[in-house]
Amino acid sequence: MSTDRYQSPLSERYASKEMQYIFSPDMKFRTWRKLWIALAETEKELGLNITQEQIDELKAHAEDINYDVAKAREKEVRHDVMSHVYAYGVQCPKAKGIIHLGATSCYVGDNTDIIVMTKALELVKKKLVNVMKELADFADRYKAQPTLAFTHFQPAQPTSVGKRATLWLQEFCLDLEDLDHVLSHMKLLGSKGTTGTQASFLELFDGNQELIDKIDPMIAEKMGFRECYPVSGQTYSRKVDTRVANVLAGIAASAHKMSNDIRLLQHLKEVEEPFEKGQIGSSAMAYKRNPMRSERIASLSRYVMIDALNPAITSATQWFERTLDDSANKRLSIPEGFLAVDGILDLCLNVVDGLVVYPKVIEKRLMSELPFMATENIMMDAVKAGGDRQELHERIRILSMEAGRNVKVEGGENNLLELIAADPAFNMTLEDLRKTMDPSRYIGRSREQVEAFLKNVMEPVLKENEELLGIKAEIHV
Repeated sequence: MSTDRYQSPLSERYASKEMQYIFSPDMKFRTWRKLWIALAETEKELGLNITQEQIDELKAHAEDINYDVAKAREKEVRHDVMSHVYAYGVQCPKAKGIIHLGATSCYVGDNTDIIVMTKALELVKKKLVNVMKELADFADRYKAQPTLAFTHFQPAQPTSVGKRATLWLQEFCLDLEDLDHVLSHMKLLGSKGTTGTQASFLELFDGNQELIDKIDPMIAEKMGFRECYPVSGQTYSRKVDTRVANVLAGIAASAHKMSNDIRLLQHLKEVEEPFEKGQIGSSAMAYKRNPMRSERIASLSRYVMIDALNPAITSATQWFERTLDDSANKRLSIPEGFLAVDGILDLCLNVVDGLVVYPKVIEKRLMSELPFMATENIMMDAVKAGGDRQELHERIRILSMEAGRNVKVEGGENNLLELIAADPAFNMTLEDLRKTMDPSRYIGRSREQVEAFLKNVMEPVLKENEELLGIKAEIHV
């Protein structure tokens, strides 16, 4: 590692080797060469004077890129594509005259961008599905574990730990739907020429429209795509980048929501992210166990959500058939958005896989609030025993306020049950009241909702994507 210049933390600390390779120079320039081979093969198959010997020569040097020659040439001509055309030609003297024939720079640049983003989306999908699998297992494991639910971060009706996890899981399901839609609609630019009119191919093929119509579909097939965009300027529409970045931002938003909830639950000591044996939580406070992985998820997620603005603005400001003010921005916003989401999903996988639940802490907090929540059931039981509903409602209100004062002002325990037992209007003993304090009576259909969600939503998703399952995340720091 170089220590005398800036290094991107996305590469050094957060993103996986797999995602870094997808956006590496090797991936980029090898794809350029594959595209040049696909173009040459297509032109040969459609009748241009290109020999198999030339094709074979191109294929023989598809992987061994002579970067030194390309770099030296770019210093002279200040054009990256033509520098690599030259370098490829140095290795392939017989084929150098037909490399890039009829194409413009965006033939390799833009098609490669689409190919790279597609592969990156596939890796994102793989990691997302694994996060969803871990969350589904967690939800199933704790589907019946009562816990205090919050609205406005104020105590509300109980839910279950597993039911809360399905809320996180459902948001990731929506992200997967968006990802699948965008992934299934990725198309190549094809070979459209300098303004998208394929004028150069009219010249090459003597105006034969039928042959020209075959070029894009043949290139798409050779590169593993169903089709190319039917019309374009020099570039594919930058709205494609916007769609991709929005998928990444959606995943980041879901991860952020989950990580925030986990951070709050860790503050309450109910749920805790993994904490390794030798991990230090604070340089000053040795007892601390900070939720640093969940905090990192939130931090990177905010970056990705804001980053989605870059492609949207670039798309909106392209002039006519092409301007170059997209290039520098794309080199940053697209790779870094993917690298950040890759890191986010690795963190999510690590956190969810190792989440620690503390049932006794959860029960203690729930039981401290449950008497308030049980008052309606208590009131109904008292009515069945002959009490007056309106009178009992008023008595409950007064006693609840007194119990609340005891907790908040005096710092005491919730003594509502004792107060009710001492009130003759209810005609109930403390033992009778305590029998109503089973938390499972107050979680509604939490368990059944979790089971239905896992069966009806998650099982089909996981079955459809079972070949992607089984990965573990490696956290660098």
